Amino acid sequence: MNAASSRPDSDPRTGFLGRGPHFWAGLFVASSLALGLLRWTGAIEGLEIVLVLALVPLALLAAVFRAAQLSARSKAEAGSRGLAQARYVKRTALFTSLYLVAVASLSLFGDETGPQAVRVLLALLPGLAIIGVFWAIGRLMVEEEDEFLAMLTVRQSLVATAVALSAASVWGFLESADLVPHLDAWWVAVAWFFGLFVGAAFNRVQHGTWGSA
Repeated sequence: MNAASSRPDSDPRTGFLGRGPHFWAGLFVASSLALGLLRWTGAIEGLEIVLVLALVPLALLAAVFRAAQLSARSKAEAGSRGLAQARYVKRTALFTSLYLVAVASLSLFGDETGPQAVRVLLALLPGLAIIGVFWAIGRLMVEEEDEFLAMLTVRQSLVATAVALSAASVWGFLESADLVPHLDAWWVAVAWFFGLFVGAAFNRVQHGTWGSA
């Protein structure tokens, strides 16, 4: 047996195309931010173009879930350590899929000419899906039997909360002074998920592992 085959990361079940979930998650966040920036600056116009370009982050998101699923399955086969993570991946994949469907439905059918009741329902669905992701992270904290991994998840969430609230506070006061444009409130959730990756990076630097979330 050579050195490469004896390493856990060399097992194809621990990642997707030889890369772990955090690699694909980083690419997903970068592509999503790039698409949002292009849309915000007016570099791209038209819903059809945005939906076509959105296929790139969608494909990367699928890679994130596949890599996480393979990693959790590998850990579960070695013991009970990966069972909570496997359930977390399934729940997050479900609610993220519902979110994407809800956003697409809102973009296609939520125009001002439609019935108000339908518009309210379509506007609520993306937020409810995001709440589902928060619930999945909370369940991961409760169900994770490894106390060290549970601590890392809590730590990630605290860092994410600090990042989101700090960004919202600073931007809010800048907006009050008419120095920056208005942003919708759902950007706070975006900042929180970005903070989750910041927390994972802190875990990696200080404890040598990214964590579970």
